[in-house]
Amino acid sequence: MNLYSINTGHFKLDGGAMFGVVPKSIWNKTNPADENNLIELAMRCLLIQTDGHLILVDTGIGDKQSEKFLSYYHLYGEHTLDKSLASHGFSRNDITDVYLTHLHLDHAGAAVKRENDELIPCFPNAVYWTNSTHWDWAIHPNDREKASFLKENILPLQEKGILKFVDSNQQDLFPPQIKTRVVSGHTESMMLPMMQYKGKTIVFVADLIPTVSHIPIPYVPGYDVYPLISMEEKRSFLQEALENDYILFFEHDPYIECCTLQMTEKGIRVADTFLLQDLY
Repeated sequence: MNLYSINTGHFKLDGGAMFGVVPKSIWNKTNPADENNLIELAMRCLLIQTDGHLILVDTGIGDKQSEKFLSYYHLYGEHTLDKSLASHGFSRNDITDVYLTHLHLDHAGAAVKRENDELIPCFPNAVYWTNSTHWDWAIHPNDREKASFLKENILPLQEKGILKFVDSNQQDLFPPQIKTRVVSGHTESMMLPMMQYKGKTIVFVADLIPTVSHIPIPYVPGYDVYPLISMEEKRSFLQEALENDYILFFEHDPYIECCTLQMTEKGIRVADTFLLQDLY
């Protein structure tokens, strides 16, 4: 198995929304806001090469939306999905599977592209994976999440017959290296892939822990549908991760790709930080 970090670009969101009830006087020290109270975030995906599969975990926001729509997310930087794939010797045509942790626009927006006024899959040779519970949640969205579940990002996958479901916790998706953990505080039935790699367990933590700064239990984004559930899921996961020496891979931290954990007098906190490519 080989793992590659795929940077699809950066964006900005309101810092208060990203840290919920945590005061700005605290989170601004680690994630400084600009004059509009926006903080920097990454859209970092993961590419998994294993047993004849080339699996992309999440896709970033894509570029098919209008300029006005994308301006709400303040996209910046030179990184793109195609450039990042190419830097590792791959293209979209090489992807065999797209594993969508959940269907919010910043995670699934580039699953579909617009070409000649038609919505088609961005990865023409790939099967796309979600789970039936989250799919139903996304296509019948609640008012809180409606703006994050865009039908043009997901319905074409079903219409083209390339959508498949993963439906049991810890199920082997591509055995034996990849398992799925399901959590439901951020959104219903978000999937976290867990991989055995170089003798370690790597966990793509998606929006359970968006950045290193979100490791403390109360640091839960205002975007989470069930914040109390998020806290309990994070508490349980962090304890398991500490006990088993997991490596956390961050999707949204603008600077830190990976970290290990340690116990401190304040609770479980970050230990070492490093690039995925430096893991040995």
